[in-house]
Amino acid sequence: MKQYFVTGIGTDVGKTVAAAILTQALQADYWKPVQAGGLDFTDTDMVKSLVSNENSVFHPEAYRLKMASSPHKAAAAEGIEIDVHGLKLPETSNNLIVEGAGGLMVPLNKRYLVLDLVQQLGLEVILVSRNYLGSINHTLLTAEVLRYRKVPVAGIIFNGEENPTSEDFIIKYTGLRRLPSIRQEADFCQDAVAAYAKTFEGYL
Repeated sequence: MKQYFVTGIGTDVGKTVAAAILTQALQADYWKPVQAGGLDFTDTDMVKSLVSNENSVFHPEAYRLKMASSPHKAAAAEGIEIDVHGLKLPETSNNLIVEGAGGLMVPLNKRYLVLDLVQQLGLEVILVSRNYLGSINHTLLTAEVLRYRKVPVAGIIFNGEENPTSEDFIIKYTGLRRLPSIRQEADFCQDAVAAYAKTFEGYL
């Protein structure tokens, strides 16, 4: 059984699309522990709409917060605190993709970060990077904190517009395994996700 935690170098770098592709590639279950904002169409709803296999199960979020903000702030706005130690992997005999909220250093409550949850769950990380001005810095910092915390990393996915110079430098500097890239698409649909999923065969 294969289980991965999908995180990104920041917000809006393409984690959810990557998670959908990985879910399709492994015919895995999907779980997003904390959803902050976007409750009308959550990340779970998006992944479910993009995945076409019949084996995946989409587990409900442990926390569904109204405010589109960092989880600790969104939870505080509703008078609650996220119990990180109470977040347990869903029971399944299937492969599993877990998607985080924002980047690794995003606070879940006053004490714990997404990174702490990754370590608690004991999952191997798949890192999603997106090419933009400053993304080299953000990617290297993320890779460094994963190395410092001794979190295993299965590889890195570059999402969006191609930038070979940046991508090659990141791979050489970090030593991370390069997974297939996800390029900018006018519209991601089930067919596109299924096509990308095939490129991951043999990598996971």
